[in-house]
Amino acid sequence: MRGACACAVVCALVALCAAESGSPRAALDEATRAAAERQLLALLGLPRKPSPPAPAPPVPKALRVLYDERGALPATAANTARSFHHTTTRLDDRFPHEHRFRLYFNVTGVPADEVARGADLTFHRADGATTAQRLLLYDVVRPGRRGRSEPILRLLDSVPLRPGAEAVRVDAVGAARRWLAEPSENHGLLVRVIEQNENGTDARLPHVRVRRRVNESVEQWHGLQPLLLLYTEDERARAARERGETILTRSKRGAARRGHRAHHRRKEAREICQRRPLFVDFADVGWSNWIVAPHGYDAYYCQGDCPFPLADHLNGTNHAIVQTLVNSVNPAAVPKACCVPTQLSSISMLYLDEQNNVVLKNYQDMMVMGCGCR
Repeated sequence: MRGACACAVVCALVALCAAESGSPRAALDEATRAAAERQLLALLGLPRKPSPPAPAPPVPKALRVLYDERGALPATAANTARSFHHTTTRLDDRFPHEHRFRLYFNVTGVPADEVARGADLTFHRADGATTAQRLLLYDVVRPGRRGRSEPILRLLDSVPLRPGAEAVRVDAVGAARRWLAEPSENHGLLVRVIEQNENGTDARLPHVRVRRRVNESVEQWHGLQPLLLLYTEDERARAARERGETILTRSKRGAARRGHRAHHRRKEAREICQRRPLFVDFADVGWSNWIVAPHGYDAYYCQGDCPFPLADHLNGTNHAIVQTLVNSVNPAAVPKACCVPTQLSSISMLYLDEQNNVVLKNYQDMMVMGCGCR
């Protein structure tokens, strides 16, 4: 199943690249091209191709750091990180003071098959914040009504604001799970900052940044405003994890490359089953406007003969060995074993979704690391 999914991804990418190449022999009709694009988008978990505005929103620094670390997400089992900023609503006017305010994050664009595995809300400390304070984060389970009822709040996290710290991170996964399960019940988060040493009175001195200043540019504020990072696991990754499949580690990737190079040096094996180069350029596919990084990647593919007898380096299964043996005796009875991927690896992608939120996703089975006869 893994090999079939990987081949489908590569085939769809090759088909789209061929359509954009302009070659008469490689060109696809519009219907075939659209079908290939739909297939690839479905495999990537996207309902349609995003159409971000120009210029595209900047990538949050936290997501860029995770991408540079090869998509190593902090939440267990997560394969996706989505970024959200506060969405302005008419309720904001009810919270004029910075020590008590409401934040609303629109997570309706998260696909229904994704399960929340973690959610971090990061605040930057305000200039001059030198006192010991505490930040309390609440999930607004039910909003209050003026003069009628008090809101129902559930405490999610309580963290100290230490003097000298540049940023503080609080855990919001309890609220995120409820929002994904009940989208209509997302009433936002209530944040309260109190003085640490004064019996919990509201903080009056500077604490964390929640509003843009008059003399502050949009670009400056983008890096300082509260940021929610939601870590999720999609259905495809969940199924692979439950089957016990794992993504190749960097050391295994290196070993695969070394083994491939050693095999490639054997001139007599040029026509034998092996990994071949295939670079996918997202600009050629027409996706460079919504895929932030990478600009392309080495997908590779498997091609070559599976001759009798199968050598050990061809990674043949017992069935492939038997099939090759029968083929050598009676070629009309059964075909030769096929050259297919036997080791696959993931890639990390930064892209813009339909709500123009920046998403980091680890896609499994996108890069061929080893080939064999099956």
